[in-house]
Amino acid sequence: MDFSDVIGQEEVRQRLVQLVDEERLPHALMLCGPQGAGKMALAVAFACFLLRRNTRQSEASLNAMLAKLEHPDLHFTYPTIRLSSMGTDHKPISEDFARQWHELIMQGPYFTMDQWMTAIGAENQQAIITAGESDNLVRKLSLKSSQGGYKVSIIWLPERMNIECANKLLKLIEEPPQQTVFIMVCQEPDKLLETIRSRVQRIDVKKIDNASIEQALIERRSLSEEDARRIGRLANGSWTKALEELQVGSENQQFLDLFITLMRLAYQRKIRDLRRWSEELAGFGREKQKRFLEFFLRMVRENFMYNFHQQDLVYMSQQEEQFAQKFAPFINEANVLPIYDLANKAIRDISQNANAKIVFFDFALQMIVLLIQK
Repeated sequence: MDFSDVIGQEEVRQRLVQLVDEERLPHALMLCGPQGAGKMALAVAFACFLLRRNTRQSEASLNAMLAKLEHPDLHFTYPTIRLSSMGTDHKPISEDFARQWHELIMQGPYFTMDQWMTAIGAENQQAIITAGESDNLVRKLSLKSSQGGYKVSIIWLPERMNIECANKLLKLIEEPPQQTVFIMVCQEPDKLLETIRSRVQRIDVKKIDNASIEQALIERRSLSEEDARRIGRLANGSWTKALEELQVGSENQQFLDLFITLMRLAYQRKIRDLRRWSEELAGFGREKQKRFLEFFLRMVRENFMYNFHQQDLVYMSQQEEQFAQKFAPFINEANVLPIYDLANKAIRDISQNANAKIVFFDFALQMIVLLIQK
């Protein structure tokens, strides 16, 4: 893989290459930005760029290894779960799921946490990076480079490290092994230890510009210019979102139906039906529950902006906009912030393993009160 596989992000690419050319490459970088912006794509492309320098390997052999992302000096760290087959004393590490990870990333470096959770067969578990992973990293990175160049450690979602792992990684970053470069791919940097954030060079990755998404849709998915323009706008800077829009019967359709049902039942004050609605949500895995709540927040934002009659500020599909035509006035200055607070509280409660039936039933009941505020 190389930078040609990255969609947009030319400014970040130039900055990364410049760090190397000017011999100012830090031992730890952190790429931060929204989901779908291409942080992992940039990380992998930059890792391959580094591994092509100062190596004893022949070009053909090197390119073959990098094409399969099987270079011995390239290491991936990512959140894992505990399988029922694992012993109670075993701390899950990335190598336990190496096959699933390789299969997923070889499909392309643009993927979501949900796709990863599906790949490893997770249900209601919270995926984390354990202390066992940091111990394993110390062991692997203490070895000399097999090819005489850089050793690169890509850490996906370091904010999911538990405290024991974070503290051990901090020591590793403070005293990095020779010729080792850490590339962290972070979505929520505020959840990472401040001591780690202060020891890495942060590079912010912005949303992908619409023109780059449209061009990629035309070239990689053979879409017409009109279809590419529509999907590019809905994607709002996220390639993973663009891919979701291409999928027939996507999860977004299910979430839209649930959103519409909630609002109609709350307006009609049908308590019994709202309980059934909450039980349906409770049957989802926790990651999917959080994704619904994030979709809910987006719909609240879009309906609120719809009231301003500024088309450039609204990012909705045709179905979403059809519902908004009558529903949007119910999201207004009086209730938009309390509704946001309610959804964010539900996300926090779900993340902390609260009883999902109670969380979503309370969520639905409070919507009854909030919808009548004008």
